[in-house]
Amino acid sequence: MQADELLALGHHLKRRRGAILQAWRSTVASDPTLTTGAALPRAQLHDHIPALLVDFERKLSGGVATDDDALDRHLGDAAAHGLHRWQQGFDLAEVTRELGRLNECVVVELEDYAIAHPDLDPISMAGARRIWAQQCGDAVRASVSQYFTLQQIEASSHVRNLDRALQAVRELEQERARLWQQAAHDLRGNLGVVATATAGLASPRATELMRSGFLRLLDRNVSSLSHLLNDVTSLARLQGGLERRNLQALDAAALLATLCDDLQPHAQERNLYLRFEGPAALDVEGDPVKVRRIAQNLVINAIKYTRSGGVTVSCSAGTSSDADRWHFEVRDTGPGFHAGPGSQLAGALEEATDQARQVASDHRTGEITHAQIDVTGAHPSSDDPRPVHQQVGEGVGLSIVKRLCDLLDASTELESRMGEGTTFRIFLPRRYAPEAASALDAGGGGIYGPEGSPAS
Repeated sequence: MQADELLALGHHLKRRRGAILQAWRSTVASDPTLTTGAALPRAQLHDHIPALLVDFERKLSGGVATDDDALDRHLGDAAAHGLHRWQQGFDLAEVTRELGRLNECVVVELEDYAIAHPDLDPISMAGARRIWAQQCGDAVRASVSQYFTLQQIEASSHVRNLDRALQAVRELEQERARLWQQAAHDLRGNLGVVATATAGLASPRATELMRSGFLRLLDRNVSSLSHLLNDVTSLARLQGGLERRNLQALDAAALLATLCDDLQPHAQERNLYLRFEGPAALDVEGDPVKVRRIAQNLVINAIKYTRSGGVTVSCSAGTSSDADRWHFEVRDTGPGFHAGPGSQLAGALEEATDQARQVASDHRTGEITHAQIDVTGAHPSSDDPRPVHQQVGEGVGLSIVKRLCDLLDASTELESRMGEGTTFRIFLPRRYAPEAASALDAGGGGIYGPEGSPAS
């Protein structure tokens, strides 16, 4: 009897799935603390939420019994939700709160069903509530664990970069000692004037070869370490919540076109093209300094690793299915983003991009595909025969882009193919909610120079 009643409830919830999702969407939209998803199209906001409801319906239809495949499928859907929300710029509090809102909507639906069917065995409804409580608890745990794992991946990338920086300092000291040994040998009659590197460079007895060695050493190491320290400082400010977005009207097309003009010398030095493709004007709302910084980081990185061909920057207004957002992309003809300091973070973005495409496809066809995702959160790099040319700070640079996107409620997509190139695509709101603008309008810039370049 209980099994039949649970089966009937499962069928009822299947029929009501659309109404539950609409109620959840309305609840999320009216929650003033949930602002990041305000501009997302319905398919991306729902992402794997329908699959979580399907898991519950199937559990009810099968009674209270469990099977490993069903559990893995449920945890995979929940983990994919955490991955997707991380990509879309949600913070951890928003992830847990919106799942809490889903719980409220399902509980209300269960209570309405119980009121409409007074003859139901109370034990059956109690069993249904227990099943949902377990399902919801598992979903929150898997989603939050996936999100937290992605943060750990990001942090481990920072540690590796700092380790490489420390190694560079050690190598600098070793090289400096070697040069001083050479100087002491060549200048052993005048050791008193050779006390420091500066004195060595200034010494009238220092040979041109020695001066050249010191200058190469300083130029090679000090510049890279300075950039890394600037990036680490910028990232620390972003992670510490010390940066604010300064929203204003801007012409995104003009901003990106100007950026390409400013960076032409970098491309020309490497015999690469750098071109902008897009409308003559694209009027949106946003933080021009931070938008430029995101694009600038991506373009400079693309130029750095592209050996032939070039880099294309483009932008576009929203589509009919995503009218509340605009996007820009940076596409290169390089070797593809692969193993290196930022590989795990890049791998997570690639996986999130694949998940987003599947969600969009499911929304068009009306199907629900359960996510196939490693719920342990590991994102190992695939075997890649290409040599690694990434330098100190690459993982930190990608983290800065991701954190700036989070601050602007922007989603980040990454596609990379071996030997064909890499495309970064950034989706931003065309307009921000008034309450978000007034709350976050105090300041901005901080880590940027007057023209949107790093304040180094």
